[in-house]
Amino acid sequence: MDLNRRKVVQWGAAGLVGAAFPAPALAQSREKLRFLFDFSPWGYHAATHLAAQKGWFNDAGLDVEFLDGRGSAYSIQVTASGQADIASAQLGPMAIARENKLPLTSIAGWVRKTDLAVLVPADSPISTVADLKGKKISCFSSSPWLPYIDPFLRAGKLSRDDVSITMVAPDALVSVYVAGTVDAVMTTAPFGLPLLTASKPSKPILAADYGIAFPSYGLVALEETVKNKASALSAFAKVQQKAWIYTYDGHTDEAVDAIIAMRPDVRLNRANLKGQLEAYRAFFDSKRTAGRPYGLQAKEDWDDALTLMEAAKVVKPGWKAEQYFTNALLEG
Repeated sequence: MDLNRRKVVQWGAAGLVGAAFPAPALAQSREKLRFLFDFSPWGYHAATHLAAQKGWFNDAGLDVEFLDGRGSAYSIQVTASGQADIASAQLGPMAIARENKLPLTSIAGWVRKTDLAVLVPADSPISTVADLKGKKISCFSSSPWLPYIDPFLRAGKLSRDDVSITMVAPDALVSVYVAGTVDAVMTTAPFGLPLLTASKPSKPILAADYGIAFPSYGLVALEETVKNKASALSAFAKVQQKAWIYTYDGHTDEAVDAIIAMRPDVRLNRANLKGQLEAYRAFFDSKRTAGRPYGLQAKEDWDDALTLMEAAKVVKPGWKAEQYFTNALLEG
């Protein structure tokens, strides 16, 4: 699988610098890493851009090449092929990829509370899963929602026969909802709600409120890479951890400024970026990780997620949660 070279950017402490870092002699002494984002720039990426702008990756002894992704599934596949050392991706799909013999693991889990949600108009009488009966809902074929649709509906005593799920292209997911073609949209709440503020103010029906355990965004790498590049991956994860702490300690505007400044190649909406970044704050802690440092994952959360995946028949029996994540690189 070829990486999308048109979307490759490299950053130095001074900002977007095109084909190379400044001070190449210094860069030669740093350890090289290829980092693949989960998608093109959006609000969740702001903290990483802030860290790059401040030179924190350089200071940690890293020479990082940053690449845009095309969704978590793409980033997982590219990383599994060895074309990236580390990637940002939703961890639920990573677990399913392991079932398909891709030896990936999570080295940090930033979004530790399930962020999946069904969004409905803010002024709609729909407020529970049961209220979705007879409604049209948009989704897409590689959505992280897929293994969880049936247990989510069952929580409201519904089945797929009670709703109409319309599969659309990913880039049409929100537009068909805004146009009124469907009544609701399956997405992630912190991503989708800010995008709809102006066009169609909405409210979420949170999957977490109905027993859906879904490990969301974090860092993934091949087990072999974790073994061979443990020091560099640890440094990378700790820089991101530092960036998240700094960002949520009153510096969200600074992080948004950083992503806008460093990505002049992409048309970005400041309000959407900030809305997404601030919305994710509430999803960084699960009940079991509350008070623990950002990025550390709870075995019990993985147990819940894998139990649900097994019930959905996307993970076979006999799993061990410890095979899917490690906290060692953040704790060491």
